[in-house]
Amino acid sequence: MANMMYFLSFLAILSTLQAIHAVEYSVANNVPTTPGGIRFTNEIGLEYSKQTLISATEFTWRLFQQNSEADRRTTPKLSLFIETLGAGEVAFSSNDEIRVNADYIQGFSGDVRKEITGILYHEVVHSWQWDGKGQAPRGLIDGIADFVRLKAGYVPDYWSKPGSGNKWDDSYDITAWFLDYCNGLRNGFVAELNKKMRTGYSDNFFFELLGKTVDQLWSEYKAKYNT
Repeated sequence: MANMMYFLSFLAILSTLQAIHAVEYSVANNVPTTPGGIRFTNEIGLEYSKQTLISATEFTWRLFQQNSEADRRTTPKLSLFIETLGAGEVAFSSNDEIRVNADYIQGFSGDVRKEITGILYHEVVHSWQWDGKGQAPRGLIDGIADFVRLKAGYVPDYWSKPGSGNKWDDSYDITAWFLDYCNGLRNGFVAELNKKMRTGYSDNFFFELLGKTVDQLWSEYKAKYNT
């Protein structure tokens, strides 16, 4: 019996690994001789970055409760490119291709590996989340991505504090903290919200899941922090 349980556990682990590696991952440093490209090679590296794409994918699947391929977006390939982008640009994702600015890597003061790891967690989410068929507020889309970064433990010092912001969908860290509050009211809220966004979007999703309008929730959230 013990051997059978071990065998079934092994099959479950093997199935998960096969699902993860069914996605093709690639990383390329397109500016290896620039200061940022050199720092990427020395302090982050291609292999670490590829493993981070895999880890971020697996973490996102778990957080979103996407336990089978039927629950997920179809993303056969996920790529990362280190490049020189526009001034002030940090990173962006488009068509399952993530681009990180080598100039940002060069200029970042502190643990650049941890910083880029957090950025990659955010960008990877965009390849797995639903966007309400284009109807969801952009601030919510980026807020969910930063919520995943938050739950993964990669909150940087420059983020705003919980309770900050003027509007629930101000985006990024502001919305991430608000979603964390909502998730505290109902564990798994963000996963359920993401599932609803597969076929469309409505602010009423908040009421359906939490029994209060998003504006009520925002007011109570702000009151909690006296902001």
